[in-house]
Amino acid sequence: MSSSRNRSVRSVNIGQRVRETATARVPLVVQPALSPIDIAPSFKNKAYTALKNAIVAMDIYRSRDDIRLDERKLAQDFGISRTPVREAMAQLESEGFVRSVPRRGIYVVRKTKREVIEMITVWAALESMAARLITEKASNEEIAGLREMFATFKDGALRAHLDEYSEVNIEFHQSIIRLSRNRVLISMAENLFAHVRMIRRKTIVEKDRVDRSIRDHMVIIEALEARATDRAEELVRDHALGLADHVARFAGYLDE
Repeated sequence: MSSSRNRSVRSVNIGQRVRETATARVPLVVQPALSPIDIAPSFKNKAYTALKNAIVAMDIYRSRDDIRLDERKLAQDFGISRTPVREAMAQLESEGFVRSVPRRGIYVVRKTKREVIEMITVWAALESMAARLITEKASNEEIAGLREMFATFKDGALRAHLDEYSEVNIEFHQSIIRLSRNRVLISMAENLFAHVRMIRRKTIVEKDRVDRSIRDHMVIIEALEARATDRAEELVRDHALGLADHVARFAGYLDE
């Protein structure tokens, strides 16, 4: 009896230890308490988008004068508190659009010549890869849409519609990126292009770049239509690097 009882006790103890060990090896999973997220755009996001669009639309390289942003006035103009404006400014500063100067305020950033050339060089790499992907993935109708953008500027009408052409030029380059259908490439190019388009706005009227721009675009479109992958990639890269070369040679208004 004693031996049987001992075996029973040992069996219970062993089973208990197995259960305790199993419990010790499997940690208790604790989930955080979550509340539904308000999917409506926040004041901060709205302020960020409005400020970024306004900065990108500025002709910031026409003058060397500092462009100071008044946080208090911006909040008043938006009809919101200063907190979301301050948060939007912080994000714009991290993206290189503004800089905060202690005890002075927040200023729009003008890139140096070296910075502009480096940005255009990276843009050339991204956009030329996008052109390669377009020849492989885009439909004939999508590529035809690129040609239709420039129908307004035939027969010498280009210079009479310079502002309009500038916007079409920007749309063309954005479309090249978008038609690549590469989400990582599109994401990487988004903020970079915002910087590049600000210098492009200034340079498009310099040294007959308008005429060369339309010629380059037409040749690029022909290569895309022909699905000439290597040629399309090369043409787009050379077009972008032509802007970098122009900046290096003629953009004396940029700080070194």
